Amino acid sequence: MGALMLSSKARGTVSAIDGFRTQGCMKALFPRRRDGVEAIVINTSGGLTGGDRLSLHGTAGAGSRLVLTTQAAERAYRSASGWARVETRLEAATGARFDWLPQELILFEGARLQRMLRADLAADARMLLVEPVIFGRHAMGEVLRDVGFRDRIEIWRGGAPLYFDALRMEGDLQAQMTRAAVGGGAGAMACIVYVGPEAEGLLRPLRALLPETGGASLVRPDVLVARVLACDGYALRQTLLPALDRLCEDRTGEGLPISWRL
Repeated sequence: MGALMLSSKARGTVSAIDGFRTQGCMKALFPRRRDGVEAIVINTSGGLTGGDRLSLHGTAGAGSRLVLTTQAAERAYRSASGWARVETRLEAATGARFDWLPQELILFEGARLQRMLRADLAADARMLLVEPVIFGRHAMGEVLRDVGFRDRIEIWRGGAPLYFDALRMEGDLQAQMTRAAVGGGAGAMACIVYVGPEAEGLLRPLRALLPETGGASLVRPDVLVARVLACDGYALRQTLLPALDRLCEDRTGEGLPISWRL
């Protein structure tokens, strides 16, 4: 069991921590960042299994920037009984920016995981979100024949739905990902969402960084969505690093959090 609550606020031209509380296995580190509050979320239990419950609530206060990432890839292990559940709530107030940048989720044989993420944005708030998933460790020869994975992402703006995405995969994931209409044999995937007035201008640069197994489009003039398939986690990361660097970059020239490069 674990919970983490973190909020940021604007202090002049910089962002600062406004509130912070952790419980159970959830901890955080705070590297220095020139143009925002950056937190590295750590699950000290080492992974997820049946019966685990994690919750995270992050709030970027008015005019501030909050960047949340993870120390390493999260692991969903075999479940002897029940499902692991992860609930994430993100909020960005007027003039704020929220970057949700967790590293990969690795699914292991026998895993049972339900995730729910909801983001609520003010009308002029910005958001960058990525969710990478790896279907077993390719280098270890792992094959997923019995896995339950349910994932839901909701982004709301001004109280109205902006972007919904739901995924449900159960049973033989190896067979499902082999299907051309599902994964074409891919062993890893990622979803990227950028919300902000720069979205249209970022479309062409982002497309130039994606492989043939990736694509990006504008679902609204200020909402950019990309999806990427890769043969394994290494190939996926080769795509995500330059793509997210481009989307993360701010006026100080800072890109992805350092934990992504360790």
